[in-house]
Amino acid sequence: MMIRSQLVCWFTLLSAVTLVRADEVQPVRMGCGMMTFDTVPGWGLRPDGNSAIGPTHGSVVVDKAGNIYTSANAGVFVFTPDGKVVQSYLGGDYTNLHDMEIRQEGDQEFIYGARNNDAEGIKFNAHSGEVVLRLKYPSESGLGEIKFNPTAVTVAANGDIYLSNGYASNHIFKYDKYGKYVMHFGEKGNGMKQFNTAHGMTLDTRYEPNRLLICDRNHQPKGRLLHYSLEGEFMEEVVTGLGMPTAVAIQGDYVSVPDLHGRLVILDKNNTIMAVLGHNPDPAKGGNYNIPQEEWIEGIFSGTHGSYWDADGNLYVQDWNVSGRIMKLVRVK
Repeated sequence: MMIRSQLVCWFTLLSAVTLVRADEVQPVRMGCGMMTFDTVPGWGLRPDGNSAIGPTHGSVVVDKAGNIYTSANAGVFVFTPDGKVVQSYLGGDYTNLHDMEIRQEGDQEFIYGARNNDAEGIKFNAHSGEVVLRLKYPSESGLGEIKFNPTAVTVAANGDIYLSNGYASNHIFKYDKYGKYVMHFGEKGNGMKQFNTAHGMTLDTRYEPNRLLICDRNHQPKGRLLHYSLEGEFMEEVVTGLGMPTAVAIQGDYVSVPDLHGRLVILDKNNTIMAVLGHNPDPAKGGNYNIPQEEWIEGIFSGTHGSYWDADGNLYVQDWNVSGRIMKLVRVK
């Protein structure tokens, strides 16, 4: 369905200061109503004021203890809620995690990742880093020799894993919890049931039975979200006109959707826009990877790529950014 005509709450910029020193920057309030947030200046920076993570083209998840995991080019960094790095998994298997999901299985938590430049999905223990599963291109799919460049991953309640080949064929591959190929669906194109860059994906737990919520980032004329069943059946076009939606994260009845143009959209269970956060009015900087840290503006995003909610409804947002930007937005009660 199309976006309903309504009064949309765009963020209110109370103060916007070029980031020089975190202690010189004031918080910025954005959003409206129950989806009002304050930024936390300097969150996630090292004591010297520089980024702790390096270039980012990745994702964010939060574990049950409230620790924040963000994937950067160099690997995965784990932050406390107040922005201090307490763990990191660097190099090798932990690089190029374009998308992540976190799941509790028994008494353990595991991170599932889509490694776009390494042609695989991966599952590792969130607290030890031990890799327990790899998902390679399933030659038994019958698709022949195709490029495998996964962009998104999600996991159903029964453990089935979905891996989107969003930077290549745009098929979505389904594996069982042991990594055995089950089926695939979708194809590249600009039709109603096709994907023009199936960039982000999650399990949409707002509905029973659960379904897949998929970002069709480069659909023309505007990016959109789609619903597919867990059996790979097209259900509906959820919402259009989202610019370039890169990822989706669910909390309760709400979903946060980063738009690569430099904003984050929050939808309710009816998929009506509740708030737009961090909107970048400069077309030269929205969707621009090459914004160095000295040009960051508090409360304004650039290449918004990943987001995740914590248990208190706060949001963590990552920009696709040469200097490595991750931000905390505190929900105003």
